[in-house]
Amino acid sequence: MSPASQVNIAVIGAGGVGKCFLSQLQGLAARKPSPKLNLVYIATSRKAVYNDNFAPIDVGSAIDTLASSSKTPHALPATVDYLSGSPHPVVLVDNTSSQDVADLYPSFLRKGISVVTPNKKAFSGSYKLWQEIFSAASSSGAKVYHESSVGAGLPVISTLNELIDTGDKVTKIEGVFSGTMSFLFNSFAPVAGQGGKWSAEVKKAQSLGYTEPDPRDDLNGLDVARKLTILARIAGIPVESPESFPVQSLIPKELESCSSGDEFLKKLPEFDSQMEEVKAEAEKAGKVVRFVGSIDVGSKSVKVGLEKFDASHPIAALQGSDNIINFYTERYGSNPLIVQGAGAGGDVTAMGVTGDLLKVLRQIS
Repeated sequence: MSPASQVNIAVIGAGGVGKCFLSQLQGLAARKPSPKLNLVYIATSRKAVYNDNFAPIDVGSAIDTLASSSKTPHALPATVDYLSGSPHPVVLVDNTSSQDVADLYPSFLRKGISVVTPNKKAFSGSYKLWQEIFSAASSSGAKVYHESSVGAGLPVISTLNELIDTGDKVTKIEGVFSGTMSFLFNSFAPVAGQGGKWSAEVKKAQSLGYTEPDPRDDLNGLDVARKLTILARIAGIPVESPESFPVQSLIPKELESCSSGDEFLKKLPEFDSQMEEVKAEAEKAGKVVRFVGSIDVGSKSVKVGLEKFDASHPIAALQGSDNIINFYTERYGSNPLIVQGAGAGGDVTAMGVTGDLLKVLRQIS
């Protein structure tokens, strides 16, 4: 296949990550004029901007153009058909967390449309969809990358792939995979000092934007379970879904049925004693408690929940909302390879997406 002189970019999703990606795309196109990058499609669930002849859309004003557009997006199957008619190679950038978009990845890939995305649902949903995605990419030659589905801009997936591809044997993966949980436990159970009440820390995290509007969407552990599902599959464990292994929820059973996040936060102080007991038990052993995910590759076991760590352990010493992922392998022995840094936020997540776009461009241009 001859190198592409132009590549058309289609973007679905123009929220926080989508806006950051467009800004980075504009900078990338200015720094790397070859191949020429053309934004030819941008859509949200309600609006879209595109031209039937694939004439480029100005990236700098794309968000404003989208806001004032009277066009509605193609239905997703029609989007596959539209993009497959492009005169140049196409990369679909899915900045959503939509299951509907994720379900169509095999269709895009079969038509030769490469996909880059932070969408966890495509890679942590059913194992059948996972197989279909990579089978479609393999058969068509289209590329699919999802670095930011696990650690935003952190090189987590690429590190794991490189360890495996170079013949190292990964024995265990362990870490703090949630910026929300990192912030909560670094504040609630710091290595030095007392920390605040659990309910107060949850409320503070929400006010600072570290949690979802309803904090239960973070405290149920499912976000971490999705990330562990992805890494376990890459490591060769055919995990069926994020519900197929133990995941500890930090939502008191009595508050699972609260009608809103506000109601949950109002009632949460009544259950502070439960988390205080957990913290006190760890302190009695000279340790701190953290919310971690772990994969034991040898026994094919995956779990998410509370664990105790010595104060000197890298997981205990995290700051702020950082993530940390420890890769234990035969080559690295008892000292793991550690990836650490911000694991959430629009700019760093978009950086992971832009980095994946660069990987595709290197292979097709």
